[in-house]
Amino acid sequence: MDAINRQSKLPLYQQLYDVLRGNITRREWKPGDLIPAESELIEQYGVSRITVRQVLDMLVQEGLIYRQRGRGSFVAHPTVEQVLQRLVSFTDDMRQRGFTPSTRILSAGLLPAPEDIAVQLLIQPGEELAKIERLRLADGEPMSVEESYLIHRHVPGILEKDFVTSPLREVIDRNYSIRWERARQMIRAINASREMAEALLVRPNAALLFIERVSYTQQGVPVEFLRIYHRGDRYALHGELRG
Repeated sequence: MDAINRQSKLPLYQQLYDVLRGNITRREWKPGDLIPAESELIEQYGVSRITVRQVLDMLVQEGLIYRQRGRGSFVAHPTVEQVLQRLVSFTDDMRQRGFTPSTRILSAGLLPAPEDIAVQLLIQPGEELAKIERLRLADGEPMSVEESYLIHRHVPGILEKDFVTSPLREVIDRNYSIRWERARQMIRAINASREMAEALLVRPNAALLFIERVSYTQQGVPVEFLRIYHRGDRYALHGELRG
C-alpha cells in the first residue's frame, strides 16, 4: 500500500504509518536519507498535521527515524549491537560496521576528583582529573555521549592532544604508553535529561543505556573512570553466558 484508502476501516494514522514504514523496510528510503517534510506529507497524503506528527513520533519511538533540530527527520541506521566481552574504541567499532565515525568535544578541562569518582579510581578526593566530554556520531548521527575522567598525573598534558581525529585510547597509548588491559563496568537504564536529550537528538526522558566503567592499565592501575550515555533506540548490548 502506497496511498491512503479513504474507504478503509483502518485509521488514517495507521495507514500512513504502514506506508512510511514500508518505504524504510523496503529500503526505498535508505539510512541517512532525509524524509519528506511534514508539509509535503500533509499535501501528498491529504492528512492533518496532527496525523503526520503522530506517525513520525511512532517511527522515532521504533528507532526507524531520528530528528535533527532545524534540519528535519532522517532514516536511522540499524541498531548497533555491542559485545560486552572485549574493549574496543568507538571509532574502530563504527569503522568495522561500515559507518563513518566522528567526534565533537562538548567540554574539556581539569577538576578536583569528586569523592564518588575518587573511590572508583583509588585516589584521594580532590586529586586533579582531566575531564573530556565527547559526543560520538556515526554517519553524522549522534550515538552516545562519553565523559572520561583521567588521573592527570598519569597523562599530563592530555588536554593539548588531538583526540578528535584519533581514538582517545590510541592517543593515550601513543603518548603515554598506557594500554587498557581490562575494565570493570556497570550497566543500567536511565532516562535522558533535557541536556543529554538535546545532545543526542532524542526526547527528554527517552531511554538511554548508561555505563560506568573503570579502565585499568597493563600494570593493573585504574586510570580512567568513564560514563557512557548510549541512545537506547540505537544500541543493544549482548554477551554469551555459559552454564
